[in-house]
Amino acid sequence: MQIDDVAGVLGLVARAVRNFEKDGKPASAVTLTRLYDTSVDDLWDALTSSERLPRWFLPVEGDLRLGGRYQLRGNAGGTITACTPPTHFAATWEFGGGTSWIDVKLAAERGKARLTLEHTALIEDHWNQFGPGAVGIGWDLALIGLGRYLATGASVDHATAEAWMGSPNGKAFMRASGEAWRMAHVASGVEPASAKERSDRTIAFYLGETPTDVAHPGTGT
Repeated sequence: MQIDDVAGVLGLVARAVRNFEKDGKPASAVTLTRLYDTSVDDLWDALTSSERLPRWFLPVEGDLRLGGRYQLRGNAGGTITACTPPTHFAATWEFGGGTSWIDVKLAAERGKARLTLEHTALIEDHWNQFGPGAVGIGWDLALIGLGRYLATGASVDHATAEAWMGSPNGKAFMRASGEAWRMAHVASGVEPASAKERSDRTIAFYLGETPTDVAHPGTGT
């Protein structure tokens, strides 16, 4: 995989960070919004079909309906907490012993389909160390895979994708994604120096520059 225009691809996604309380505890949500050149029905199917998810993301097992449990291979699992085809689903996102929450909405817009993905986490040690880029960079990577799949119909080759992530082009994308999340974090009201410290840690992890004995984002995306 090759991205000739890193800034242009990143610019297809609007990013935001929102700080609030969830169940009486400090929480933060990252939101990604992107318009895809397809129908809402097709986008819904690509996001929820056990046959199509592996073509751009990961194989999934489980009961993909309201109240059902799902498991992404080698990644997160959880419970589906809302499901209103073809416009909305939500689920717990359980990974590495922690639980966060995803909420996905689809809407028709100018003959295309708009995806809005929100990932919420409690503000605890992990968030304070890595910030929104810990989930944001991973979702940015997933959304470019989804875009390529919808545009070409070709399944993502995971070995090729992993090799690209280690290439100069892939590292440039992840670094720029981390910077975009840093700016969104500052826009949410976080002190700029603190936001930079967290984004620097996360970017270093994604670029393979973090020592093996240092905690890592472990987002599952």
